[in-house]
Amino acid sequence: MALLMEPGSEPKTESEIADLEAIAAIKESIALELKASSFRRNFFEHEKGNEYVKMGKKHYSDAIYCYTIAINQKVLSEAENSLLYANRAHVNLLLGNYRRALTDADEAIKLCPTNVKALYRATKAVLALNLLTEAKSYCEKELEHDPNNFELKKLLKQIDLRKLEEEQREAEVNRAVAEAKGLENGDGNVLRTYWTKEAITGQR
Repeated sequence: MALLMEPGSEPKTESEIADLEAIAAIKESIALELKASSFRRNFFEHEKGNEYVKMGKKHYSDAIYCYTIAINQKVLSEAENSLLYANRAHVNLLLGNYRRALTDADEAIKLCPTNVKALYRATKAVLALNLLTEAKSYCEKELEHDPNNFELKKLLKQIDLRKLEEEQREAEVNRAVAEAKGLENGDGNVLRTYWTKEAITGQR
């Protein structure tokens, strides 16, 4: 029998060849079953995570746990894993974990650059972090894939408005600083003139 063959030796009889082929088929069958089992568990964890999100804030951490288990199985395609990362980014946004949300959204985009949900969640995360230039960049990329999305266009207008307000505030601060420096220099000149006159004439 092939099972009793010495390691490294070649099968010689038809019986030994048949045994090896049967063993290989069994191994392949087990491997496929394990993969299918992992896939089913992955799908289950994904769906369970979605259900936890629907159940409300108290279950958001459970949803993140389920999405993480599904990601770590590493049996799905890149597009499917992109969806999982995007879902976890969504929950992190709901929890106010904006840095984690951005990390997950970026990972989702890396796996599937056309994942509009991931781009939207990345936009929301950087906007919450007040990274307006990055928010505008993400939003514009998103609109390339979904140019008729009203919500995206509305969000881009909000970003542009906030950028304008920030630039105006910065300009006002710079103007105030410049004026303060001008007054300081003016007072200094007056003070120097006063003391020079006193030194020469002895008058106050």
